[in-house]
Amino acid sequence: MENINVKVPRDEKWTRTFLWEEVSKYFFLLCSVLSIFFLLLICLFILKDSIGFLGKVGVKDFIFNDSWAPMNQPPTYGILPMILGSIIITALSCLGAVPVAIMVAAYLAFDCPKKFYKILKAGLNLMTGIPSIVYGFFALTIIVPINKHIFGGDGMNILSASILLLIMILPTIVSMAEASLRTVPKSYYSGSLSLGASHDETITRVMIPAARSGIFAGIILGIGRAIGETMAVILVAGNQTRLTLNPLKGIRTMTTNIVMEMAYAAGDHRQALIATAGVLFIFILIINTSFFIVKNRREKND
Repeated sequence: MENINVKVPRDEKWTRTFLWEEVSKYFFLLCSVLSIFFLLLICLFILKDSIGFLGKVGVKDFIFNDSWAPMNQPPTYGILPMILGSIIITALSCLGAVPVAIMVAAYLAFDCPKKFYKILKAGLNLMTGIPSIVYGFFALTIIVPINKHIFGGDGMNILSASILLLIMILPTIVSMAEASLRTVPKSYYSGSLSLGASHDETITRVMIPAARSGIFAGIILGIGRAIGETMAVILVAGNQTRLTLNPLKGIRTMTTNIVMEMAYAAGDHRQALIATAGVLFIFILIINTSFFIVKNRREKND
C-alpha cells in the first residue's frame, strides 16, 4: 500500500498564520485596554474620596498643616511631616544610590571579567526579588544597631531608613543602567579611544552620556520604589510625625502613615488616609513628568 502524503496548500498555511497574528494582535490590544481601564479605576477610587475630603478640610489645612491628630477633638489632619519625611528619605537614598549604581553598571558592562560577571549579575537579580520585609529585618538587626552604636539614640531614624532604601533600589538602577550601556554602539567606544581618550574618559564622557535615557528610566523606577516603600521603612524609620531635617531623628512617611492607621480608621480619618494616597499618587506623577520633560529637552538640544 502506497503512503499518501497530504500537503497543506500554501494558501491554507498563510491563512492560518494570518488568523493567528490577528488573534494575537487583538489579545495584546485587550491587555493594553485593560491596563488603562484598571489605572483609571484606581485614579477614580483615590480621587473621589480625596476630593470629597479636601472639600471639607481644605487643601491648605491638609497639606501645609504640621499637626496629625485624628483622635483629638476636634481632629487635625495635617500631612506636612509625612510629605517631608517621604521627600527626605527618598532624596537621601537616591543621592547615595545613583552614583554608586552608575559606577557598578559601568564596571559590569565594560570591565567585569566573565567568570565574575555571572556571579555578580545573579546576585543583583536575587536582590531585586527579595521581599521588602526581609530587607526591613536585615536593617533592624544590622543597620539600626550600627547606627545606634555610632550616633546614639535608638538607631531608628532617617539615616537608617535612607541606607535601607539605598540598598533596596540599587539593583533596579544598576540593571537598567547596564542594559542601557550595552545598547550604546561599540563604535562610540572605539572612536573615542582612537581620538586619544583613555578608557575611563571614554566611559564617563562618551558611553554614560550616550546611555542617559535608560539611566534616567532606572532612576525613575528607583525613585518610585523608594517613595512607595512601606513595610521595610516602617521597621526602621521611627514613625514619628514631626518636622525635622535631622537625619538622626525618627520620622514618618506617607506610606507608613497609611499602613499604620488604615486598620482602625473610619469616617474622616479613613478619607484622610485615602487623600494621603492621592497626594502620593500625584507626587509620583509629577516626578515622572518632570523627568520625561527634562529627557525630551536634552534629546532636542542634542
